[in-house]
Amino acid sequence: MRSTSGATVAVASAATFLVLVAFTTPLATLPATAAALGSGPEGQAWILSSMSIGLGVALLSSGAVADDLGRRRALVLGSAVLVAASVVCAVSPTTAVLVAGRIGAGVGGAALIAAGLGLIGHAFPAGTPEARRAGGIWGAALGGGIAVGPLLATGAQQLAGWSAAYWLEALLAVVLGVVARVLLDESRAERPRPVDVPGVVLLAAGVGVLLTGLVEARGGPTRPLVIALVVGGLALLALWLWIEHRRPAPMIDPELFRSPPFLAATLGALATGAGIIATTSFLLTVMERGLGTGAVIAAVVLLAWSATGVVTSLLARRLPAHWSGRTQLAVGLVVVAVGQVLLLGATPGDSPWRYVPGLLVAGVTSGVVNAALGREAVASVPPGRAAMGSGANNTARYVGSAIGTTVVAIVATRPGLPAGPAGLLQGFDAAVVVATVFSLLGAVAVFACRPRRGGVPTPEQADSGDGLRSARRDPGPPQAAVP
Repeated sequence: MRSTSGATVAVASAATFLVLVAFTTPLATLPATAAALGSGPEGQAWILSSMSIGLGVALLSSGAVADDLGRRRALVLGSAVLVAASVVCAVSPTTAVLVAGRIGAGVGGAALIAAGLGLIGHAFPAGTPEARRAGGIWGAALGGGIAVGPLLATGAQQLAGWSAAYWLEALLAVVLGVVARVLLDESRAERPRPVDVPGVVLLAAGVGVLLTGLVEARGGPTRPLVIALVVGGLALLALWLWIEHRRPAPMIDPELFRSPPFLAATLGALATGAGIIATTSFLLTVMERGLGTGAVIAAVVLLAWSATGVVTSLLARRLPAHWSGRTQLAVGLVVVAVGQVLLLGATPGDSPWRYVPGLLVAGVTSGVVNAALGREAVASVPPGRAAMGSGANNTARYVGSAIGTTVVAIVATRPGLPAGPAGLLQGFDAAVVVATVFSLLGAVAVFACRPRRGGVPTPEQADSGDGLRSARRDPGPPQAAVP
């Protein structure tokens, strides 16, 4: 065998790191990009949200396909798609072309994340100390990409303009694809299933239409177009679930949504996206336009959250073994909510450093949550479906992010606020309250996903303390949640 477990963790984590670097690039370069392409407010909203659409559309599908056709193959193909999409972004003459490139980058990034975490799930048995360590490293890579992305994009922009970051991402994606092809062995499910084409098409259509409606909602949430898109997206997703229930080999077993372990991981990811990720995504804009902070300083301030999360992701494996994944997720989201509350109260003229205490508090447990989500995403699904579990979990994260970011943007810029920085800061305070509620609701929902009582615990159940890994050991139908 060419690959070692260390190489698997390194390549999978590097893939996730690169995707998050690409994801955060517009957060730091948006003013220069908008000026160069003549992007108005609606165009800027699409630039910020377009990669989320690509990720949301393709994560679950690419994870299911990777399990059946090969996880290394999916990762290499994802790298190639990211290369092509980044080049399109770099040479974009218009906002529409850049948005198309960003959607393509999301599709490529989806394959990288889902296949990478699937490779980790295949290499490390669930419930082992090695799996905890690998999950911590993967979570650190997630936070590291968020931390480095804005700084890297800002530095590249100052050296060679707004498009330089996209050329750099294309180069890094080439290196990643070559390294993965050389170092990694192929892995796939022991009993591959035929690709669920209707499921893939319907899921992509449903998520894509829903997320398009959420992006359009920033220009007015009650417009007929927005309502039609949101309702149409939900209808397509309902049709997808109905069809998946009736297919002999669905891309994801609908019964998993009745499994407490799977639900806990999915709801935790959804709340993370709608809560702290949505908050910090808009915070850069607030610091620049509300407090007059430069892009570099704003990115450095954000490190108080993202860099702290990197450290705590790496240390999460040292938490007591009896602290279950469900407990880590629920308590982590509560502490994240405390950090969000500490962000309230800024006024024009304040220093951006006043956000550091809240970001530090949120960052301490964001790292623990990221590590737990990476671990439980693959531990809460049947054997051989690790990439599918990763895809489902990260789909929830990015759909949550799209929902939360839309709500935050609408609340922070709603009509009736005072003009100028004071109005933006006042609106942001209200938006943070809403995002904090998302975090707290997520904590309650995760805690409510209690494991089934009774029965003899598996070794993983005993290790986790609450049976969050039971679905990994038992490939049969998941048990229904106890009310």
